[in-house]
Amino acid sequence: MSYSIRKATKDDMPQTFLLIKELARFEKETNAVEITVEDLQADGFGDTPKFQCFVAEANNTIEGIALVYNRYSTWKGETLHLEDLIVSEQMRGSGLGTALLNEVIKYGYDLGVKRINWEVLDWNAPAIAFYEKKGAQVKRDWDVVHLDEQGIKDYISKL
Repeated sequence: MSYSIRKATKDDMPQTFLLIKELARFEKETNAVEITVEDLQADGFGDTPKFQCFVAEANNTIEGIALVYNRYSTWKGETLHLEDLIVSEQMRGSGLGTALLNEVIKYGYDLGVKRINWEVLDWNAPAIAFYEKKGAQVKRDWDVVHLDEQGIKDYISKL
């Protein structure tokens, strides 16, 4: 199978959005996606992009994405966060996930980051096995903490 990995363009965001929706279905969170194609286009492109996105393209269709952004660790310094690595269901096992992860790791290396981090759902055994096979450490003793938009508003209202 022939495919290419490249930096996403603004015009790629409609197909990127479809993959984001596919991931939400896979994670049983179909109603959780609040962003729009327009949000992705505005936030990822322009004078101060909030993220970098790589796409895997096969047969003129985007079949995978890796979306990253910069973070800062008080222990390590500059780090890179991999928000999502998504491969369409029909292309899983084709090597696209590895190719996208390779691109993210090279990008982080070129930036000189001290760590690249991401989360994986504890029930997603294939993804956990994939990441561990690549040498990543899955930190099972850490819990992810979120304060969603309503939680932020509720918190502020109590100040």
